Amino acid sequence: MPNGTISMRKLKSILQLKYGAKLPHRKIAVSLSISPSVVSTYAARAAQLGIECWPLPDDWDDVRLAREFLCTRVKRKASRAVPDWGQLHQELKGKGVTIELLWQEYAERHPNNHFSYNHFCRLYREFKPKFSLSMRQLHKAGEKLFVDYAGQTVPIVDPDTGETHKAQIFVAVMGASNYTFAEATWSQKMEDWCMSHKRAFEFMGGVPELVIPDNLKSGVAKACRYEPDLNPTYHQMASHFGVTIMPARVRKPKDKAKAEGGVLLVTRWILACLRREVFYTLAQLNQRISALLVRLNQKAFQKIPGSRASQFEALDRAALKSLPRSPYIFMQIKTVKVHLDYHVEIERNYYSVPYALVKKSLQAHFSEGTVRLYHEGQCVAHHVRLFTPGKQSTDKEHMPVCFRW
Repeated sequence: MPNGTISMRKLKSILQLKYGAKLPHRKIAVSLSISPSVVSTYAARAAQLGIECWPLPDDWDDVRLAREFLCTRVKRKASRAVPDWGQLHQELKGKGVTIELLWQEYAERHPNNHFSYNHFCRLYREFKPKFSLSMRQLHKAGEKLFVDYAGQTVPIVDPDTGETHKAQIFVAVMGASNYTFAEATWSQKMEDWCMSHKRAFEFMGGVPELVIPDNLKSGVAKACRYEPDLNPTYHQMASHFGVTIMPARVRKPKDKAKAEGGVLLVTRWILACLRREVFYTLAQLNQRISALLVRLNQKAFQKIPGSRASQFEALDRAALKSLPRSPYIFMQIKTVKVHLDYHVEIERNYYSVPYALVKKSLQAHFSEGTVRLYHEGQCVAHHVRLFTPGKQSTDKEHMPVCFRW
C-alpha cells in the first residue's frame, strides 16, 4: 500500500470518519496517527471503488476491503495552478487583506485545479520562511471536550490500617462554555481513564464531536510530536460513543490551554477547599467534589455575563450528540499470538482458538465477564473470562479432529 501499510482497523476508521462523521482529512489524520496524504490516498480509492458511504455495504467484508484497496491504483490529478507568490506577498500588506481572501480569489480564478487552503498556506510559508500564521483558538458549541488529570492528588485514609492512598483527579472542560467536570479515581490506568470519560459524557448529558487529551500513556500508545498513536482500548471507547479523539500535540500549549485552565480552576476552587478534610472512601471524596463542582460551574464570570452553567445551557447542551442507547462496558484490547497448543494467554490464563490459527496474531477483547478473539475482523472464539492464574478454557471444536474425544 502507498505511504506504508495500515491496519484494517485504521482503514475502516478512515472511511467512518470521512463518510460517517464528515471530518476533513487533517483531523482524521491526527485522530488516527497517520499522515493526511494516507487519508487522501484511501479516500480516493474509496471514491474509485464507489463506496463513499458509512456504514459499508454488507458485501464489503475485511477480505474484500484488503484485496480491493491493495490492487486499486489511484488516478493522478491534474497539475495545480501555481500563484504568483511575490505579487501575493505584496497584496497581503494592504489593509484588511488576509491570506484566506487571497486564496478565495485564487480558487475562483482556477475552479478546477487550485490548491486546498491548507496547502496554499504551506506553500506561502515555504516562499517566505520567516512568515508565520498565528491562529486564535476558536471553539464551536458542542465541538470539543478537553480532558486531563490534575497534578495535585487527594489522600484517602484506610480506616482500618491508617494507610494513605493518593486519589487522582480527572478534569474535563467544554471548549465553548468552559463547563467543567471533575472526579476522583484510584489511578490513571486505562479502566479509570475510560470510565471517567463515560461519566463526563453522562454529566454533560451528551457527547461532543472531539475529545482533546494530553499525551497521557493511558490514552496514547505511542507519544509522538506529530502523530501520537491511540491505545486501541481507548479507541474502542471512543467508537462506542461516536466521538473522535484528537490528542494535543507535544510542546503545543495552545492545544490544551482549556484543559490546563480547567485543572487550575479545580485546584483552586475544589482541591484547595478540601485541604483540611479527611476522607476514608473514594465515594465520600467524590460526593464532596460533586457539591463543590456545582458551585464552580454556577460562579459568575468576572468580565462577561453569566456563568459556566448558563453558557453551557445556551451554547453546548443543544449541540451535543445524544448518548448511545447501549451502555458502555469497559473492554480491554490487546494483540496476542496463538501458541502451538492453539491457546492464547491473557493475564496468565489460557483460551483456545481454532487450531488452524497457530502462530497467528489475534486481537483479544476482554471485559470482566467475557473474552472474544478476532482474526481479520472476524470473531473466531468466545470464552467466559477466567481469573484464577494458570487456568485454561478449551473448546473441543477448536482441536484437530484426531484430538477430539
